[in-house]
Amino acid sequence: MEPTRKTVDSLSLTVDNSGWPKLFDTIQSARGNQASREEEPQEYECELDIYPEKCECKKKIVNCSSQEFQFVPPVSVNVTALDLKDNKIKSLADGAFDKYRDLEKLLLQNNRLRSISHLTFSGLFNLKMLFLSDNRIRVLKPEVFKDLHSLEWLILDNNRVAKIVPGAFMGLNSLYFLYMLNNSITEIPKNSLCSEMPRLNWLDLEGNQLNTISESVFQECITVLILRRNKISRIEQGAFTQMKKLVDLDLSVNQIVELPPSLFSNLEDLQQLNLSFNPLKHIPHSQFDLLSNLQSLIMEDIEIPNIHNRMFSSLVNLSHIYFKKFQYCSHAPHVRSCKPNSDGISSFEDMLANILLRVFVWVMACVTCFGNLFVICMRSFIVTENCQHAMSIKSLCCADCLMGFYLFCLGAYDIKFQGEYNKHAQIWMESRECKLVGSLAMLSSEVSVLMLTYMTLEKYLCIVFPFSHFRAGRAQTIGALAAIWGLGFLITVIPFFSYDTFGNFYGRNGVCFPLQSDSTEKSGARGYSVSIFLGLNLLAFVTIVFSYSSMFYSIHKTGAQTAERSVLSREVTIAKRFFFIVFTDALCWIPIFLLKAVSLTETEIPGTITSWVVIFILPINSALNPILYTMTTSSFQEKLKQCLQSKRHQLQDSGKSFTLVSIHTNTA
Repeated sequence: MEPTRKTVDSLSLTVDNSGWPKLFDTIQSARGNQASREEEPQEYECELDIYPEKCECKKKIVNCSSQEFQFVPPVSVNVTALDLKDNKIKSLADGAFDKYRDLEKLLLQNNRLRSISHLTFSGLFNLKMLFLSDNRIRVLKPEVFKDLHSLEWLILDNNRVAKIVPGAFMGLNSLYFLYMLNNSITEIPKNSLCSEMPRLNWLDLEGNQLNTISESVFQECITVLILRRNKISRIEQGAFTQMKKLVDLDLSVNQIVELPPSLFSNLEDLQQLNLSFNPLKHIPHSQFDLLSNLQSLIMEDIEIPNIHNRMFSSLVNLSHIYFKKFQYCSHAPHVRSCKPNSDGISSFEDMLANILLRVFVWVMACVTCFGNLFVICMRSFIVTENCQHAMSIKSLCCADCLMGFYLFCLGAYDIKFQGEYNKHAQIWMESRECKLVGSLAMLSSEVSVLMLTYMTLEKYLCIVFPFSHFRAGRAQTIGALAAIWGLGFLITVIPFFSYDTFGNFYGRNGVCFPLQSDSTEKSGARGYSVSIFLGLNLLAFVTIVFSYSSMFYSIHKTGAQTAERSVLSREVTIAKRFFFIVFTDALCWIPIFLLKAVSLTETEIPGTITSWVVIFILPINSALNPILYTMTTSSFQEKLKQCLQSKRHQLQDSGKSFTLVSIHTNTA
C-alpha cells in the first residue's frame, strides 16, 4: 500500500515524515476551491468598473469560477486577481491577458485547455501566481512563459505534458515553485531547468513517467526535488552531484533496485531523504556516509537484509527514521524518533510494550515456578507405590519450572531496559543472555511436549491393553526420561552449530523466542522451526488427542457391560478429567500451530498477537500441568491428606510427651 502525503501546520521547515514537500498547505489549498479566497478581502466593495454580472468582485479581485464560461470574460484592466477555474474554456487567444498589466494571480485550473500559444500570457509582467492544473495541456511550447518575469508559482498538475522541451520555461526568472504532478513526462533536457529558471527552488514531478535519472538533468538551484510515484528504475552515478543546495529529496514509490555507491556525494545540506516503497535489493553500509546533515531518513516498506549499525552511524544529526520493521530501529540507537515504534512485543521505550504484558509476565512466572516447585517438593516427601510415575511427574515439573524461569528473566530485563530499550535492543538480541534465555524456553517447551506424550502413551498402553506385558520399570523410566531430556537439549542447541544456516535463531525479537517467521528469516531456520512446531509438536498433540480418545472409549466400553451407577459416575469423572487435559493442550498448542502456519505465508501478523502467545498462551501448560497431573488427582490428595494427618499426630504425640515430662518434673 502506498503512503500518503502528510501535511504540516506551519510554513517553517519540519524535518520529519511530514517533510519539506508539505511546508505549504496554502499551495495545496490554492489548487482547490480555496485558492481565490485565501487573500480575498471579506468586507471590501468592488473597485472595478467592468466585470461580468454573474461573477463576484471584491476590491480588485474577480471570482468567475464555475460559471460555464467558454472564453475569458472582459474585466477592468486594473484587476489584480482573476479566478476562472471550473469553467469550459478550451483555448486562450493570443494576447488574451495583454491589457491586464496589474494582474498578480490567475487561476485557470479545471478547464478544457489543450494548448497554450507563446503569446497567450504576453504582457503579464507582474503576474506572481499562475494555476493551470486539471486541464488537457499536452505540450509546453518554447517561450510560452517568456513575459512572466515576476512569476513565482507555476502549477501545472494533472495535465498531459509528456516532454519538457528546451526553452519551455524561458523568461521565468523569478519562479520559485514549479509543480507538475500527474503528467506524463518521460524526458527532461539536460542543463535547462536552472538556466531558464535561475531562482527555481521547489520542483515537484510526482506521478510522471520518468524511468531514468541522467547526469546533469537537475542543477544547483533546486532545494526541494520530488520524484515520487514515477517509474524510475535507474539512476546514473552523479545524477545529483551538482545539487549542492538540495535539502529535500523524495525518490519514494519508484522501481529502484540499486543505488549507485556515491549517489549522495556533494549533498552535504540534504536534510530529508525518502526512499520508501522501492524494491531495493541491497544497500551498501557506506551509502549514507556523506549525508552528515541528514535529519530525516524514510525507508518504509524496504527490506534491508544486510542492515547494520554501520549503515547509520555517520548520520550524527539524524533525528527521525522510518523503517518497514520495528526490529530495524535497534540498528539506529542514537536516533531520537523511529517508526514503527513497536512490533507489538517491544516498543521504542520498553522490551515489553504493553503494561498488561509487563504485569502478566510476573504473574505467569510466579504461578508456573511456585506451582511446579510445590509439586516437586510434595512428590519428594510423599511416598507412593508408583515411583516411576512420580519420577515422570517431577521431571515434567522441572521442565515447566524452566518456563517460569524464562518468564522471570524477561520481566527482569524489561525492568533493566525500561524507558530506553531501543538503545540496548540490538546488543540484547545478539547477546548470549538472550540466546540462553530463549534456549531455556525452547528446552522447557519441547521437553514438556515430549514428557506429556510419553506419559500419555504409557497410560494408553495400560488402559487400552491392560493385559500386555509392557510395564515400565525403574531402569526403563530413567532411560526414557534421560532420552527425552537429551532430545530436548539437542533440539535446543542445534541452532547454535551454524550461524550461516540458522542466523540469530533466538534473537529475532525482544522475547528471544523463535515463533514467528518472515521473509528475512534464513531458510535453514525457517525449515527447522517448522519441523519443530508444525512437525514434532503437532504430531505429539495428535498423538495425545488420539490416545485420550481411545482410553475413554476403552473405559466406556468396559463400563457399558455393567449397569452400576458408580461405574457411570466414574466414567463422567474420567471424561471430565480427560477433557480438561486435552483442552489445555489444545489451548496452548493450537494458537501456536496457527500462528506459525500463517507466518509461513508471509501474511503480516500483528506483533501484539505474538507477544500474548509467548507471555500467556505458551506457558499455559507449564502453569496448569501441576494442577492437572498432581493436585487434582485423588491419589495425590489422599496421600497428602494422610501425610498431613501423620504430621499432626506426630505433633500431638510430641506435645503429650512434653506435658508428661513437665508433670513428672514438678512432682519430683
